[in-house]
Amino acid sequence: MAELSNGAANGQAHPQQDQAQLSLQRIYIKDVSFEAPGAPHIFQQQGQPNVELNLSQRVAQLSNDAFEVVLSVTATCKLEDKTMYLAEVHQAGIFGLSGFDAQGREAVLATYCPNVLFPYARQMVSDLVQSGGFPPFFLQPINFDALYAEQVRRRKETGAGAPANV
Repeated sequence: MAELSNGAANGQAHPQQDQAQLSLQRIYIKDVSFEAPGAPHIFQQQGQPNVELNLSQRVAQLSNDAFEVVLSVTATCKLEDKTMYLAEVHQAGIFGLSGFDAQGREAVLATYCPNVLFPYARQMVSDLVQSGGFPPFFLQPINFDALYAEQVRRRKETGAGAPANV
C-alpha cells in the first residue's frame, strides 16, 4: 500500500495550509537612471573620486499574499565638488507570502527579499558605471539582517511600532 505524504491519510483536507510559504513570482527593473553631468571634461580631471552610496527599500502590498519589494540603490561619484556620475537603480520583485504572522512577514520582507534583489541591483549599477566610461564600481555585499536588527532596535528605543507599509 502506498503512503501518502501530504497528510490526506490523516484526514487533513489542507495539511499545509498553516505552514509559512514564500514564493518568488517575478524580478524586474522598476526604474534605472545614469547621469554623467560633467562629461566629457570630467574624464580629464585628476584626483581621488569619492563614492557615496544610498540604499533604501519600499514594500507595497499587492494582495493578501503578494508583495512588491523595491530595493533602491544610488551611487554618486564626486571629484572634489563636481559630480562625475550618478547611477540609480530601483530593482523590484514580487513575492508571495502566506502563513506568516505579522512579525515574521515583516522580517522576511525586510531581509530575505532585499537579499534576493541585491545581486541584480549590484550588477546593474556596475554595468551602468562601466558603460558610462568610468572604472568598474563593485558594491560590497550588504547585511540586510543586521540592518533590520538595527531598525528593530531603534524602534524599540523610540517606542514606535511596525512600519505602516509592511
